[in-house]
Amino acid sequence: MAALLEVKNLGISFGGLRAVDDFEISIKKGQLYGLIGPNGAGKTTIFNLLTGVYKPSEGVISLEGNNITGLKTIEINKAGIARTFQNIRLFKDLSVLDNVKAGLHNHYKYSTLEGILRLPNYFKMEKAMNEKAMELLKVFELEGEADYLAANLPYGKQRKLEIARALATEPRLLLLDEPAAGMNPNETMELMDTIRFVRDNFDMTILLIEHDMKLVSGICEELTVLNFGRILSQGKTSRVLNDPQVITAYLGE
Repeated sequence: MAALLEVKNLGISFGGLRAVDDFEISIKKGQLYGLIGPNGAGKTTIFNLLTGVYKPSEGVISLEGNNITGLKTIEINKAGIARTFQNIRLFKDLSVLDNVKAGLHNHYKYSTLEGILRLPNYFKMEKAMNEKAMELLKVFELEGEADYLAANLPYGKQRKLEIARALATEPRLLLLDEPAAGMNPNETMELMDTIRFVRDNFDMTILLIEHDMKLVSGICEELTVLNFGRILSQGKTSRVLNDPQVITAYLGE
């Protein structure tokens, strides 16, 4: 099966410091793939390269065979990559419903004039967005909080809302940056079920950064381990987690 995401020889430096060097990864459609490593290993930098926050010094990023290297963030999102963040980034002064609707605007459009004059197409698009947003909120059992301010949701539900908003952009690849950060064990178990559900029911490919090894070993089919911006180990999860280099550099730190 051809790779959905193919990254070759990716690298970037900041002020002479080599943050990522010769990074390569191949992720097949439908995979749950993990990216792990010690703090400062370059994991979030790679997410920023994949989503256009940074432009790589060298290397090629391909999504379904299309070169997306160096595109702007919005262009990469339209191409089919969405992400969440380690530090949750919601529109906290907007409602739960409006946060999800914000992710739908690439697919439901009306002109400024239609919006100002409240022409029929405006109401048609607003109705369609409301319905789609509510469908996504039901998936995450958030429909009862649709009118709440996002800031007033409990932490675990804010995580779910951020994933729902990312899915609203209709990506093919979803990047999750430490989705279990700050969660208690029960919330983490629920999150694992949610991630599996998203993969299976949204025909989604998922790449996640995570420190919770129970979550990683429980859902990731393959792993890449980074250390000092370079690949330390890569392959099937069970083999990687038993690699002596990984145990020394990461698991045993």
